[in-house]
Amino acid sequence: MPEIAIIVPCRLESTRFPRKLLHPVRGTPLVLWVARRIAAEAPEFPLWFAVDDELLAAPLREAGFQVVMTRADHASGTDRLAEANRAVGAAKVINVQADEPLVTGEQIRTLARLLDGPVAMATLATPFKRVVDFYNTNQVKVVMRRDGRALYFSRSRMPFPRDLGLTIEDDWVAANPCRKHLGLYAYQAELLEKFATLPLGELEQIEKLEQLRVLENGYDIAVGLTDDPGLGVDTPADAEKFEAALDAAASGD
Repeated sequence: MPEIAIIVPCRLESTRFPRKLLHPVRGTPLVLWVARRIAAEAPEFPLWFAVDDELLAAPLREAGFQVVMTRADHASGTDRLAEANRAVGAAKVINVQADEPLVTGEQIRTLARLLDGPVAMATLATPFKRVVDFYNTNQVKVVMRRDGRALYFSRSRMPFPRDLGLTIEDDWVAANPCRKHLGLYAYQAELLEKFATLPLGELEQIEKLEQLRVLENGYDIAVGLTDDPGLGVDTPADAEKFEAALDAAASGD
């Protein structure tokens, strides 16, 4: 059994972007772009994909990646991760999202380092640079303690500049601890297995952020900072951004 492993939960159906993990980018399904990126960026970690449908499993297996079949009715990716790790048996699990094709090795290694400390869970954040992003309720904010533990996650602006109200500019956002939460996580297996049995949090249900369940049940979450914001593919427009990033990389821009 591995001490630490990367497990990528993969769900076939998606509300905003139907079957996005099979969406072809230059003829290759998005999920394979993610798989190859992880394998190239962090080859030192064993890698599995937790899938809910053979349509996802087939291209991954054909490309040589390890697949664990999981139930299709999981309420969250964390639950799918927990089921997969019963087969993998890792003591620590790094959760990379299946729609993050620009994840970096340093991000993954940062999560692994954070989990070496006395915490049950770790995640990442990156500085906001623009007011428009800071105001966007789809971009989750995190505020932290001095020791790097999460105080709270929210879709609302945090921190709120009382004396400035709605008049803040990009410079203020960049100069203050305005941080965007990135959806990469690492778990001790004990918490991962216990997660589904924890009572749902009141704040979790209001914000629709399942990481709040961990805080509301008394666990610490370590937060690492990264300057790389990554790119989550949630819509067809995001897939176009990814293709543009590939074009820019190919041209050396």
